[in-house]
Amino acid sequence: MSQLLRPLSTTTLAVLAFILAAILMVSVAFAAALVIESRTEKVVATRLAAAGIDWVTLDPDGLRLHLTGTAPNEAARFRIVNLIGTLIESSRISDQLDVVPASAIEAPDFSVQMLRTEDGIQLIGLVPETPGEDAMTEEALAEAAAALSPGTELTNLLETADYPAPATWGPALAFGLEALGRLEQSKISVGANLVEVTAISHSAEEKRAMESDLRGMAPQGVQLVLDISAPRPVITPFTLRFVVDAEGARFDSCSADSERAQAQILAAAAAAGISGRPFCTIGLGTPTPRWAEAVVLAIAKVAELGSASITFSDSDVTLLAGPEVTQAAFDKVVGELETALPDAFSLTSTLEKPAAAIEGPAEFTATLSEDRKVELRGRLTDTLQRDAVDAFARAAFEGAEVLTATRLDTTLPDGWPLRVLTGLEALAEVDFGTLLVRADTVEVTGVTGSLEARGRITQILSGKLGQGATFRVNVRYEEALDPIASLPTPEECAADVNAAIAQKKITFT
Repeated sequence: MSQLLRPLSTTTLAVLAFILAAILMVSVAFAAALVIESRTEKVVATRLAAAGIDWVTLDPDGLRLHLTGTAPNEAARFRIVNLIGTLIESSRISDQLDVVPASAIEAPDFSVQMLRTEDGIQLIGLVPETPGEDAMTEEALAEAAAALSPGTELTNLLETADYPAPATWGPALAFGLEALGRLEQSKISVGANLVEVTAISHSAEEKRAMESDLRGMAPQGVQLVLDISAPRPVITPFTLRFVVDAEGARFDSCSADSERAQAQILAAAAAAGISGRPFCTIGLGTPTPRWAEAVVLAIAKVAELGSASITFSDSDVTLLAGPEVTQAAFDKVVGELETALPDAFSLTSTLEKPAAAIEGPAEFTATLSEDRKVELRGRLTDTLQRDAVDAFARAAFEGAEVLTATRLDTTLPDGWPLRVLTGLEALAEVDFGTLLVRADTVEVTGVTGSLEARGRITQILSGKLGQGATFRVNVRYEEALDPIASLPTPEECAADVNAAIAQKKITFT
């Protein structure tokens, strides 16, 4: 070896020594860098895994650590950099992270509340700044609302936002404004897909008409929620009539002073055998707070007799038992009622005689036909009463053709004119039917398109014939005659139009 090195000069040896030293130093440095990179990557990766972060890629390069990947937002990127900064020096971190672009801000929920009272109209809500071709601007809406209540000041608290309007916003807003124009005491809440209407009507009939009109006007794709209330009517006299006969149990008239009283009365009727959910009016005018207590007791006693009717007219109570009821059963029920009824009520009871025992053939009849023809037949006391009955019938059945074919009988019982006129007034409540007046009873039979007609007939008869009077009401409700219930639904209208188009094509010239 010495022989091989001897020919080399001192300078050459020095150069070789330097090169070897450099190679050694580079190798040591490279090895150290690999160790540092491996340890750094391992420590940081372990910490990220513990934190549940999997969207960061680590790329060590000597002492530097390159971070790549896409952060869900800027805050997440900032947290990652700070987290790794607790493990290695911040100067060694090369932040090359991307951030998911921020999504577009969603449009707000546009809505308008319209409040109409006697003092004027208030508009509150958020509307689109550019609503589109089929919708009103904020200025147009305010102008249209002000025109609905001239002479009052409009309170405009509307705000606008520069976002596109939903497709159904225009029709919903137009419908809400139309509803506001029809309802004088109302609050209309309009959304793109929902319109809520809260209003006060003057009567139950007006309430039903309002609901029918609004449902027919509601635009397609917009849900309609109605809350229209009607004031409780004043019922005079405060009347209830419950009947059990061969046809079953039924109410000819039903009145209650509260929801609780109504529920108690209907529960007692159901226990007595009535089917379905009968109509029972909640109103003002009850003669005593113990109305429901008395009615529930009376209904149970009528059911016990099996063939009877009980009529409440204010505080007067009339029990009529059918001829099938035995005297013993009748006496038992009457005694129990007289004992248990609250002090405010006065009971009159009658056990009906068999038909063969009824005295007196005298009777008066009236027939109201479907084509509005009225025929008056039977007996009246004198020409003065005949003229009065004819005039009363022409007024009660306005527009109807009246035929009077009665005979005179001076032996008719007292109160006959009152019974005839009261019966005609009751008959005028039906669409068509008959009236029978006899010495022992007044009977009204017919068909009506009003759910309340039978109750009004009972009120008329019980109020004017007086306590203890016997009468029968056999009136049937027919939906086809109801001007409100018989109106077609929007779906039925669309089906009719489609059927008409299918039969005959519409052409334009």
